[in-house]
Amino acid sequence: MYKKILIPIDNSRYSPWCTELGIALARRFGSELTGNHVYSAGLHDRRFRDMEGGLPGHYQQEEKLKKSRKVHDSLIGDGLRLISDAYLDSFKKECSAAGVAFDCRLMEGKNWLQIVRDVRASGYDLVIMGILGLGAVNGSLIGGVCERVARRVTADVLVVKNSFPGPSGSPMTGRICAAIDGSIQAFSAFGKALALGREFGMDIEAVAVYDPHFHRRAFESLVKVLSSEAQKIFKFKEQEKLHDEIIDDGLGKIYQGALDEARRMGLEAGVEVRTTLLAGKASHEICEHLKKDPPALFVAGRFGAHQTEELDIGNTAENLLRTAPCNVLLAGV
Repeated sequence: MYKKILIPIDNSRYSPWCTELGIALARRFGSELTGNHVYSAGLHDRRFRDMEGGLPGHYQQEEKLKKSRKVHDSLIGDGLRLISDAYLDSFKKECSAAGVAFDCRLMEGKNWLQIVRDVRASGYDLVIMGILGLGAVNGSLIGGVCERVARRVTADVLVVKNSFPGPSGSPMTGRICAAIDGSIQAFSAFGKALALGREFGMDIEAVAVYDPHFHRRAFESLVKVLSSEAQKIFKFKEQEKLHDEIIDDGLGKIYQGALDEARRMGLEAGVEVRTTLLAGKASHEICEHLKKDPPALFVAGRFGAHQTEELDIGNTAENLLRTAPCNVLLAGV
């Protein structure tokens, strides 16, 4: 399923969890893991030169400035490379101990940009990265690197939020919950959830959400803007009744049909699929559902049924990437 997996390493608390999860997948699928770390010597060099104007006068002489620049370049350039090597040492040791194939890369530049370029150039099937990095502060929901990468790559992205306290000690233990809206993207993501569930013996749940309340609110808002004459022409009362009796029920049937298809796919794969139909705003209802009984993994397509041009990620996927209380797999088609 996944043959080439990239794990950006930044020495945050999420890095060991990402490595552990990558090793579990590599053992099962025969994947090659690549750990990369991006450092930015150029940024420090520019900042140092920006501060030169504030140095005491006796340091402003050109010869002393050249000497200071040389010392700084050596300390920062060589130092950052040494630190980066140290970050990757743990990754190397874990992979070697597990007996999985691996590679390591050091890259210089802007972190998210270099990761995106690496993903696009190297053909990774999957990127595993932490939701936050070393720059996280209280209240942070998602780190800038994670969000920028998730928006810009077409490979699957597995965003790690939690450690793995499962009874077996494996990061792939428990339940997988997948979002279904009837779209090609959702069923593609669900297929990956099924494959993971089958390989690791995990329970599978498919959840779908339809929103009758939005349309009702829309009708209620019309009352405030339509004149009495316009309401008569629009046949407001008849339209509202038709909507409540047909459209709302019809939406529910459409999403239930998608869940029935997910159950059928599970039977074909030899996996029993539990289904749940919810009503309300998709991202909110799914998040509340996940909070009641957090799964090991939530799986969703990067886009859903309402995908349009120029969209880099769907609304529901974007919100749940931030708010889901579990690890999230954003799957491409």
